[in-house]
Amino acid sequence: MQNLYRGGLPLPKPQKSLLTPAKVLTFGFALMIIIGAFLLSLPPASVGGRKLDLIDAFFTATSATCVTGLTVVDTGTHFSLFGQIVILLLVQIGGLGFTTIGTLILLAFNRRISLRDRLLLQEALNYHQMGGLLQLILRILAYSLTIEAVGALLLAARFSYDMPVGQAFYYGIFHSISIFNNGGFDLFGKIHGPFSGLAEYAGDPYVNIVVMVLIFLGGIGFIVISDLLGYRRTRRLALHTKVVLTMSVILTVVGALLLLLNEDGNPDTFGTMNWMDRVFASLFHSVSSRSGGVSTVTIANMEQSSQFLLILLMFIGAAPGSTGGGIKVTVFAILLGAMYAMIRGKEDIVFFRQRLSKGSIIKAITQTWLATFLVVFVAMTLSALEDRSFLALLFETTSAFATAGLSLDLTPRLTDISKVILCIVMFLGRIGPLTLAYAFTSKSKKELLKYPEGKIIIG
Repeated sequence: MQNLYRGGLPLPKPQKSLLTPAKVLTFGFALMIIIGAFLLSLPPASVGGRKLDLIDAFFTATSATCVTGLTVVDTGTHFSLFGQIVILLLVQIGGLGFTTIGTLILLAFNRRISLRDRLLLQEALNYHQMGGLLQLILRILAYSLTIEAVGALLLAARFSYDMPVGQAFYYGIFHSISIFNNGGFDLFGKIHGPFSGLAEYAGDPYVNIVVMVLIFLGGIGFIVISDLLGYRRTRRLALHTKVVLTMSVILTVVGALLLLLNEDGNPDTFGTMNWMDRVFASLFHSVSSRSGGVSTVTIANMEQSSQFLLILLMFIGAAPGSTGGGIKVTVFAILLGAMYAMIRGKEDIVFFRQRLSKGSIIKAITQTWLATFLVVFVAMTLSALEDRSFLALLFETTSAFATAGLSLDLTPRLTDISKVILCIVMFLGRIGPLTLAYAFTSKSKKELLKYPEGKIIIG
């Protein structure tokens, strides 16, 4: 190729940007965690000016930014109003995504959104189209604020029977934002005792339903919500929406039935409840386990079979582009579809009369194996560091990776090194192992050579 000259000098070659969308996402979340940890370690962030240990501040900031909900100190009793607001802001930014927040700030100041910004937003939202991206961002903001506002009013109306109106309104706002963003933080330790969660509302259908709806809406993803709201106009739903809704309903119902069967005779959980309360408790924990992070019974008192079931539900997680974590329900659907196609002797995976690409299948398998290796390796590492049962360590590890927030009351008693390891797991779970791999690997070139096909024996 000929070089172009200007004034006898060759034009410089355009430099490739070192900051890919994956790197910006990774470093952006890391920066938010560092800022949050600094703020939470300040004396004004704690009640009575008790300065929080730096490791615990870092853990709390990571849990909030990654919308996990695992805690080493009780949020309601340890943190002051300033500290609680810092946590709430981290949860809100972590749920929406700092790229979404940054884009909204740019739009507010009439700044132009560059092509690079759009690529970053696509990466953050798992959105496959360039067109309509900014409109989707604005809709996300509108959906989030509307859902959180309605949830806050509904919860505040109920909490006003148990506390002063001003406190009920604040509690409504805090828990609506925390629950919708699948953050899992709660303030009821100040009223019902540290780490009590929503135990006092286990038999309250009103609170159960509001919380489950908030978790469900936060877990299906903004793209699905947008598609559902546009159904009246388009009269059609995208394949992604159909798969997410179908799998979410199936997992919720199956999980609730298995929990009900396992815990029906357990006097420490569902055994002392009436029939209706048992149904609500089963549904609640089936929904919450896939990233909600709140509970109405003590998970540590559940049967081991139920705890392992919750591990599986947490590992599967919520939908892509949502505030939840896990390998995602669409990935689990693809794995089931691949198994079904293989058993039936078919070459293609077909959902709702649409064939999936081989690229989607390979990505789903890769994502599952990366997640499995990470969770198993970390659980084995923690078992070498901690004198605890392996199931409990596996539960905490899966909860951290899936940003689920459920706990067997083990996290506050872990050593500092184990807390740091779980922070790394929460971080990886929020940005995704594949995103991290893309961030630190060079872009692969298109292969110009194909090797001959070989065969190995399987089965």
